[in-house]
Amino acid sequence: VLFLAYFAMQVIYARRKYKISPPETRGHPEFERTFRAQANCSEYFPIFISLLWVAGIFFHQGVTAACGLLYLYTRLRYFQGYTVAAQGRLAPLYASAWLLWLLVALALAGLLAHFLWP
Repeated sequence: VLFLAYFAMQVIYARRKYKISPPETRGHPEFERTFRAQANCSEYFPIFISLLWVAGIFFHQGVTAACGLLYLYTRLRYFQGYTVAAQGRLAPLYASAWLLWLLVALALAGLLAHFLWP
């Protein structure tokens, strides 16, 4: 939640800096990149939280927590890279996608182990 608040604050600062009033989402390229980065991170947050919750309950809390921290770090790097240049988002984007797929695998493994093997 703190990450989402940080991202939202960055959009507010960019709006003030470039004098772009809500509900406008177009304007200076730096504002548009900041706005898009915040929106992208917000869109993936429910998926991340759901996978983190299921993997933590059914697989292993420690492994899941480590994956969760890495995911948050990669999303922060994604946000920072995207606000500077659109190409700066690519490496962290791939890393965060890989971590989401890892969380899917952990959640699935935990669910299968819990429900199929006594």
